[in-house]
Amino acid sequence: MWLLTGSFACSTRLQQDVKLFLKSKSGQWSIAGDCYIRLHKTLRQGPRKYPPHLVEVEAVQEKTVRIFHKVYFPDDTNEAFEVESSTRAKDFCDQIGKKLQIRSSEGFSLFVKIADKVISVPEADFFFDFVRHLIEWLKKARPISQRDGAALNMSYQVFFMKKLWTSTEIGRDPNADTIFHFHQELPKLLRGYHKCTVEEAMTLAALQYKVRYGEDRSALQQITKHLERFVPSAMIASVQPIDKWREGIEYHYKNLSGRRKEECKVLFLKIIAKKTTFGSAFFEVRQTTDPRYPDQLLIAINKNGVNLIDPNSKDLLVTYPFTKIFNWSSGNTFFHMTIGNLVKGTKLLCETNLGYKMDDLLTSYISQMLSTMNKHKGTISFKR
Repeated sequence: MWLLTGSFACSTRLQQDVKLFLKSKSGQWSIAGDCYIRLHKTLRQGPRKYPPHLVEVEAVQEKTVRIFHKVYFPDDTNEAFEVESSTRAKDFCDQIGKKLQIRSSEGFSLFVKIADKVISVPEADFFFDFVRHLIEWLKKARPISQRDGAALNMSYQVFFMKKLWTSTEIGRDPNADTIFHFHQELPKLLRGYHKCTVEEAMTLAALQYKVRYGEDRSALQQITKHLERFVPSAMIASVQPIDKWREGIEYHYKNLSGRRKEECKVLFLKIIAKKTTFGSAFFEVRQTTDPRYPDQLLIAINKNGVNLIDPNSKDLLVTYPFTKIFNWSSGNTFFHMTIGNLVKGTKLLCETNLGYKMDDLLTSYISQMLSTMNKHKGTISFKR
């Protein structure tokens, strides 16, 4: 009964009888009261699309009706949150945002890491429905030769991260900056995705050092031995002798005297936020359809649109605003995009294993753009 009332409601004709039955038994069985509450939530939230997840089944078998789910954050911390059968992804995000005291959960998303994929949970989906559907999809997607072999590892982790950076303003939300924005942008810098000068790289390295070590200067003397932890690897050879890196980082570190670690995270972000690639999701792809661009491309998807970048020079080649993108599709090994229109449009065909991520991100940004346009449509007035 507990599983049923959390999945779908009975017919209208039966509802009154079921409610009376559950109320009459609530004094005898405490779970009857929980079933009564779950039925009302199901009537309000709507029915589930899939049967209960194994976690829900195990919970009621263990005679517990409270399910806590561990959620991981970019700063390597985690916390357990209560999840109900009727919890949608948007509700889950709001719950996490409130607990972490961030100003708004807008732009944030839950991500499920399972097998070799990290997939964003749609806001409107019931959380357990999505996980159940994802597991079933992965089972069916396995090659036929593997289906009768070893059991597929269906363990998963849930992450909460910034996904859409449209309204991100550094310094406005300290908790979002220090827990999410800094730790999500740092790996992009170290992979060399953000184009920066040597002076900027030294300043950013000093800020990272301060965040990691605080006032402890002892590791500065040995910083050249693990410089790739602080500076994009491709930039290291551009400064010779290598000890000049230490001198430059040490100089900028001295200027940070008295600064707290949280302040340094924000200062780091303010430098990165000036770049057109700030808040991007980056994808290294191969394309052979457009002779104007190199075969190997770095694609950055952000609030400005789809940006094509030269992976060697990091020069921005072109930006396609979302309003210019006519169509797109993806598969296990590709991502296709049409710019313009079906008749005179330009096609970009990319080879990548991350097409599903590009597809989802593009869909999310365009959906957000259309939603914003619709909200403002009624507020626009015209004068003759």
